Amino acid sequence: MEEVLFKSEEPKSRGDVAQFLRQLADKVEAGEVTLRQGDQEQQVQIPQNLILETKLERETKRDGEKLSLEVELEWRPGGGSAKSGVELA
Repeated sequence: MEEVLFKSEEPKSRGDVAQFLRQLADKVEAGEVTLRQGDQEQQVQIPQNLILETKLERETKRDGEKLSLEVELEWRPGGGSAKSGVELA
């Protein structure tokens, strides 16, 4: 069963997205992320070892094509292991 604790979807410029990702990277490295929008707030502790999932998708619908790049961090409370994988070029 999946429970969504926080969700946000909003249009942003490429520069704004890049700035958000840099800030998120700093928070992940520090080990704690707080997501806040209006009066909604969720805080999570980030463990040392994570699973990094990256996915590039193309979806074709009647009204046209949509591309998405997804970056997901996963972990199980109390454990996890780091593995080598995808690198940015």
